[in-house]
Amino acid sequence: MTYRFTARIACGLDDPDADDCVMAGVAESDDEEGFSLLFMCDFEEPDSQEVALGMDTHCLVTPDQGTAYGCVREVELSGEVLRVTLDPASLDALGLSDPVVEAVLHAPPADVARLREVLPRVLAFGRPDARPALITR
Repeated sequence: MTYRFTARIACGLDDPDADDCVMAGVAESDDEEGFSLLFMCDFEEPDSQEVALGMDTHCLVTPDQGTAYGCVREVELSGEVLRVTLDPASLDALGLSDPVVEAVLHAPPADVARLREVLPRVLAFGRPDARPALITR
């Protein structure tokens, strides 16, 4: 069954002078109690060590620091809903029980606009075979 939550926070961070990485994300709240999805990638192309470790693609982080690389298979951003389909093999690492997560976006419009701008760049990072389908409407 799809995990669905209301995202009151959305972000898109991509300033190499201020941010550690390129990041787009959604969260229920600004505390550590709520559910969140953070999509991340480096500013620079992957180096040989990252390639050897399979870390040469996007990264998804869930609450409790559940982390998986290249695990997103499809992202649909349509109206007020962000729907993410994950590789079922990544569920244990992410601490999830279902490969589909939906966030109903109730964040400030400017923050959702930044999410829409930065998320495609995160998902296009790294090796081509790990890039998910991105559907925007």
